[in-house]
Amino acid sequence: MMINDPLSDMIARIKNAATRKRSKVLTPASRLRQRVLDVLQDEGYIRGYSLVQNPGEFPQFEIELKYFDGQPVIAEIARVSKPGRRVYSAISDLKPIKNGLGISILSTSKGVMSDAAARDANVGGEVLCRVY
Repeated sequence: MMINDPLSDMIARIKNAATRKRSKVLTPASRLRQRVLDVLQDEGYIRGYSLVQNPGEFPQFEIELKYFDGQPVIAEIARVSKPGRRVYSAISDLKPIKNGLGISILSTSKGVMSDAAARDANVGGEVLCRVY
């Protein structure tokens, strides 16, 4: 199966699993997905993830979703920059998500990071997704 936008595929899998109240979800492994999962884990939106390698299959990440009082911690996750329309932002143009309760994940020249880390590093970049 060919996937045109791997990050959107992972976001859709996380959304669908959270809606169905699943504890874990599998997604194919890639470096970009790993960096985004690192940011989600550092910010406390997922419990963690691990690399699963079965013989004869492509490696996959097993993502452990996080819940609070029976509700998923990730209330909404949305892709911003898409293959058909890339969205770049200077750090001065980045607005807080839900009055600071959410985060934007950016791909910068210094790596994939949250908007708060990008402000500290004073770098802008491509806005990959928004989470709250």
